[in-house]
Parts: sequence; C-alpha cells; structure tokens
Amino acid sequence: MSRRRSLGPKKKLALLLSAATVAGGGAFVMATTSNASPPAATTKSAADSTVCQGLATALGNNEQFIAGQRANPDAQSEARIANREAVIAQIKVQQEASGCTVGESAQGSQPAQPEQPAPSQPAAGGQEGQAGQDGQEGQAGGGAAAGEQVCNGSTVTLSGEAGAPAASSNQFPAGTRLKVTNLDNNKSTTVEVTSVSGSCVLLNNAAFEQVREPGKFLIRRAVIEKVG
Repeated sequence: MSRRRSLGPKKKLALLLSAATVAGGGAFVMATTSNASPPAATTKSAADSTVCQGLATALGNNEQFIAGQRANPDAQSEARIANREAVIAQIKVQQEASGCTVGESAQGSQPAQPEQPAPSQPAAGGQEGQAGQDGQEGQAGGGAAAGEQVCNGSTVTLSGEAGAPAASSNQFPAGTRLKVTNLDNNKSTTVEVTSVSGSCVLLNNAAFEQVREPGKFLIRRAVIEKVG
C-alpha cells in the first residue's frame, strides 16, 4: 500500500511566497510597460519636407499680402485682411495635421512688384519707340500678350481660399485668364484671376488640386501662360 507524501507547513509556506513573488514581479513589469509614455512626435520644418515648405510658403504669401494691405489700405482692405487671416488659420491647421511646425512662414520666390507707371506716348511715326514700349509691357506681366509665357522661374502654391477654381496675383488684374502647368506631372489648369495676392500667381484650393502631386503643396517647376 503506497503512501502519499505530504508537504510540511514550512514547505507549503515557502512555495506560496515564491509564487507570490513571481506573480508580483510579472505585474510590476506589466505596469511599468503600460505606463511608459510613447515617444514624442517629431515636428518637421520647411527644410525637412516639401509638404511643410509648401504650407510655409502659402502662409508667408498670405502674410505678405496682409502687410501690403495694411501699408496701403483702401475701402476693401479690412475685408480682404479678415479673409486672409481666416486662410492663415486654416493653413496652420494643415501644418499641425501634417506634422509641420505650426506658424512657420516662408515667402515665395516671386516678390511683390510695384505698379508700373503708364508708358509715355511715342513720337509720331516712331516705330522704334513703339517696339521698345511693347517690350516693357511684356516684362511688366499684366501687359503680356495672350499666349505669352509669364512669371518665369516662379514657384506656384495655394492661397488656401475656397470656392471654384481661381487664382490671385500681384501682376495681373482681375479677369485675366492664366494657364498653369505642373511640369512634374504634366497637369494643367486654366483659371481666372479674381483677387490680389503677394505673388505672381497663387491658386486657390480647387485649382491647386487640379495640378498638384499627391501630398505636395508647392509646384517647383511650373509654366504660367497668359491666355486671355
């Protein structure tokens, strides 16, 4: 007849303590792991990302426009400034969502141009004077002939404004039609200038969507043509 060996009280107590220690250690490891804070998100600057650069350029262009309106106000300046401030607020939301430095600003490559003085009338029968005058108008942007390429070397970004496809410009009056082609994807859009901006051409959100590359807010290689 076999005997079942039973553990003495001391051995039972030792086993219980060991089990409690192991369980407690596991719980401590789990608690430590669950309480560990996630790594901090990295904020990108315009130099680190083309997305951030495009948003910073858009913000800078709007700030430049506001500064111009405050320096030379007219009857509509207050309404224009309020509109652009709302646009800037939306751009900052996009910067935060894209992991960019919120409020970072960069000016576009095309500086604001002063208004060109009216050309003087050429002498009667002076064909050379007329030819020189035509050349000056072509360089001024607004006087470019239909079908002529303008704003050479300019980058194109978005103004952040809503509405139907349109553009704003500091060189072309309202009603001018411009064709913008993105050479990186060969997409183009033809839009009408509807307002003033701080750059040669800014596209509103709808127009920019027609020519943009996914995830980018800046067109580095663009061809801009005056078509009407």
